[in-house]
Amino acid sequence: MARLCKKESTLNEKDSLADMLNAEKMLLDSYLLAIKEGSTKSLRSQFMSNFTKAQENQFCIFSQMKEKGYYLILPAEKQMVDQKTDDFCKMRKEIAQK
Repeated sequence: MARLCKKESTLNEKDSLADMLNAEKMLLDSYLLAIKEGSTKSLRSQFMSNFTKAQENQFCIFSQMKEKGYYLILPAEKQMVDQKTDDFCKMRKEIAQK
């Protein structure tokens, strides 16, 4: 196995932030599952509290990435938004008819 030199094994700021963002997203997914599966009200309440803190951390990391230009957000085209809105309305009508 090839050995990595220190420069190759060190994450830059962008990669570090991306790694933290992905970790927070995975944590949020885990808390959502725990909230749904929690067997007592107090347990679910604690998971909700933890979820809230984790989502605040996730948003903070996301904001830093966006501010530094590491996370680009492209504006949605009106045609795309209109199409998704139409798709949603059609799906909602289909569900209501069943």
